[in-house]
Amino acid sequence: MDLIKKLTGKNPSEYEPVAKAMVDNSDLELFSKLVEQDNFLFDFIKENVARRIQKACNKDNYLNLLNFLGVYSPSYDTVIAEVLHNFGKETIFDRIKDIFLSGNDSQKAYAVKYFSFADKGMVRELLPQIREASKSDFEPMAVNAVELLSLLNDEVSKNEALQKLNSADEFEQFNAVEFLVVFGAKDVVAQIIEVMKKSSLSENIAAEIPYLVPVEELIKEDFDNGMLVLCNIINALPEIISLSAVFDYNLFELFENLYCSNLTSTSALLLMLAKKKFEMLTENEEYLFDCDKNTKEEVLTIHDLLSGVNVNKLNSLLYEELYDESDFVFFAIDFVDEVAELETLLESKNQTLILKVLSLMKEKGILKPEYKELALQNITSADIKRIVEVM
Repeated sequence: MDLIKKLTGKNPSEYEPVAKAMVDNSDLELFSKLVEQDNFLFDFIKENVARRIQKACNKDNYLNLLNFLGVYSPSYDTVIAEVLHNFGKETIFDRIKDIFLSGNDSQKAYAVKYFSFADKGMVRELLPQIREASKSDFEPMAVNAVELLSLLNDEVSKNEALQKLNSADEFEQFNAVEFLVVFGAKDVVAQIIEVMKKSSLSENIAAEIPYLVPVEELIKEDFDNGMLVLCNIINALPEIISLSAVFDYNLFELFENLYCSNLTSTSALLLMLAKKKFEMLTENEEYLFDCDKNTKEEVLTIHDLLSGVNVNKLNSLLYEELYDESDFVFFAIDFVDEVAELETLLESKNQTLILKVLSLMKEKGILKPEYKELALQNITSADIKRIVEVM
């Protein structure tokens, strides 16, 4: 039988000797094959394998794991780092330090993970190099380094990220958001949301926020900001955010609880947006084609839930968001049919909003010359004027 099947199987009499032989013989070929299966194995199976590797290690063979460091896996980096520390303590610190300073990206990523278990006083001597590692293009090393900086309460790197959050470069802002989320900087979530509101990468930023603070917490702290994050998340499915994230964000329970609670204009809008999105996801097979069974079932369950909402009840509330200063106005106008409501927005101070309204009017076949003339009176941007003139 294939050794990988034995190692990942349910029979102790098969997986225990394979795990022990892999560690005892420092079998890099078998470990490499195991890592190649990362994308095809369920998380619980990989967790089982990690425990089997840990059990196979002892004071006489644990250093054999060093030969595996050239093949990186986020599924086994923690167990390898923990084993190295548990048996070697700080006696192998200098050896791991040399690997961190001179190894390849994979080896460095494992070394950084080991530092998260090591004596923090010794690790602090490497702070400049760890900060640099947090900027690596090799994502596993960068993530491990940011997590380590958080453990070390490194205010220098956190403050640097906060400065980038105010950058005029939106990609630099987004990189700062990613850093702060991995760092676990819950105290800056309000600042991140303010950046999200103004960024063209708002959906990307929204996708990160629940990994810093669960949406349920956001809703308790600031209901409308929680709704805004969710609106951006729904918009990002499935192009930016994988459909499997419906579990990460706990969308079914969120939607169910919101609908059963006292509805507001923002929660009604969110539910309308979600209803429309999940109708699209279930009507077109290509969206669910590559999803695993659990994800497909969850998407269909959410669709069934949203199919039962009272659309008229929701629609009656979302018109409250049709004003310039609303953070939700761009979401709300997609559900507006009344020409008079759309016409009013043509006098907006937000020129991007005016363009959006005109595009919607054109799509609905209700765009008239007088609407364009009214809009042009309120548009100063030459670029937007040119777009409107050719509509």
